[in-house]
Amino acid sequence: MAADATRRGWRADLTAGLCVAGLLLPEGVAYAGLAGLPVAHAFAAALVGLLVYALLGRSRDAIVAPTSSSASLAAAAAAGLAGIAPTEALLALTLAGGAVLLALAAARQGQLSAFVSRPVLRGFAFALAITIVIRQLPDVLGLHPPPGLAVLQLLAWVLAHAAEWQLPSLLVALAAGGLIAWLRRWPSWPASLIALVAAIIATRLLDLRGVGVEMVGTVAAPGFAPHLPDLGRDAWLRVAELAVGLVVLLFAESWGSMRALALQRGDTLNANRELLALGAANLASGLLQGMPVGAGFSASAANHGAGAQSRRAGAIACGVLGLAIAVALPALQWLPRPVLGVAVIAALWHALSPAPLVATWRLGRDRLLVAGAVVAVLALGLLHGMLAAVALSIVEALRRFSQPVLHELAALPGTRNFVNRPEHPDAVPVPGALILRPQEPLFFASAERVMAEAAAQLAARGAATLVLSLEESGDLDSTALECLLELDRRLQDRGQRLLLARVKEPVRALLARSAPDGLGRPEGLFWSVADAADSLAGASRPESGA
Repeated sequence: MAADATRRGWRADLTAGLCVAGLLLPEGVAYAGLAGLPVAHAFAAALVGLLVYALLGRSRDAIVAPTSSSASLAAAAAAGLAGIAPTEALLALTLAGGAVLLALAAARQGQLSAFVSRPVLRGFAFALAITIVIRQLPDVLGLHPPPGLAVLQLLAWVLAHAAEWQLPSLLVALAAGGLIAWLRRWPSWPASLIALVAAIIATRLLDLRGVGVEMVGTVAAPGFAPHLPDLGRDAWLRVAELAVGLVVLLFAESWGSMRALALQRGDTLNANRELLALGAANLASGLLQGMPVGAGFSASAANHGAGAQSRRAGAIACGVLGLAIAVALPALQWLPRPVLGVAVIAALWHALSPAPLVATWRLGRDRLLVAGAVVAVLALGLLHGMLAAVALSIVEALRRFSQPVLHELAALPGTRNFVNRPEHPDAVPVPGALILRPQEPLFFASAERVMAEAAAQLAARGAATLVLSLEESGDLDSTALECLLELDRRLQDRGQRLLLARVKEPVRALLARSAPDGLGRPEGLFWSVADAADSLAGASRPESGA
């Protein structure tokens, strides 16, 4: 039985590896074009990424190779490194990104992906897909726009030059797109690869070059020669600054793909381990003249859908891809550029669906984040749009956490449970006391406003004691601590007192060190709201949580 299971696992991994290799070959050619690099750099990155992740990663589904988003973002970042050759800039960004990912893994900062909320990531992916599709239009239509146009400017230029659209290029692109769409009725078939092979054959048989259809041209083989960009200290600092946005995107996209597929299998992944694997893959890719790599959703989902059972599928894909590159590389010079543009669009087709954005919009939540991410990328470009979208996520989180939302608690009759009083009209307040619970953790952006609101409500109520339930605050920063101590002194000056309930161990220890004779005294700190209420009533009841 065990031997049969092993054989089935190997067969499944072999099938998945063949499927993934058939997808990565055309994607490598396409994503090199997005990055503005020779194809050899994309192939080197794919081979290195697959091998390193198979050795260090833990996801059964993840395929670590060049992705559309990392290629586009790296190209945008490299364009901002004036005075550095584009290829050297991209290699330096890949190295810097790998080093930053490894440093984050060493610091166990796997929560990095939380800095990009899912609505922002969906909005970014949608806008990125639109951006990349627009940038493929000149190849599809046989046009030569002036360099340096922003995406919306490029779209306007293409539309303004409709009279110059080349009919043979458009017909070749439409034929390739129709073939890919038809072949996708059989998901296990490498539709893009078949379309590329058919296009190369058509080029030779029909002399497409003779009717004006442009070709990709000679494609060099990856050399894998170790190379370190020769940059000065200031240049490396600029590279490191721009690599931050690339790192955030790489890990957010990769972790999102890995985790979504792992949940379908019931697998558990360690974010810090995946940081390590991604960092090592990018560092090795950069050293061996590859471009940035990540676990893109399209390739990883194809691996999952093909039935991969282990990381062997990625290693098999690496071997098959290497063999295909060695055998078929010379033929790529006959690949029509319009077909390459269609292959890029086909790889991004899933990201062009507005369904995820519409679903988020209908929830009535995070609408600003979704719309802001889309507008930021289209208006500011990929790099600055990504950074703006991340900043929007952080600002929105700070806005929510800093709101002074305080719920008044009261006791349910006959129980030791304290609940939100407005939602439970039968709940009974504690005589002479006001019990409030901040709904968010206390920290520097919220503490002062929460304390001011609590003091105002106590004054309006005319109660002698304020009980603050700190169940949402596992710890306090220095600002929140100072605000608590200031509130305690203010209430003492008024002849009132402050008690704290649901106080966690770190907060108890901090208060004991900071105010051992004041707010940190054990008799003013309680494990439950019910215990604090008991102290006010002078009653003794069995200990219990509330």
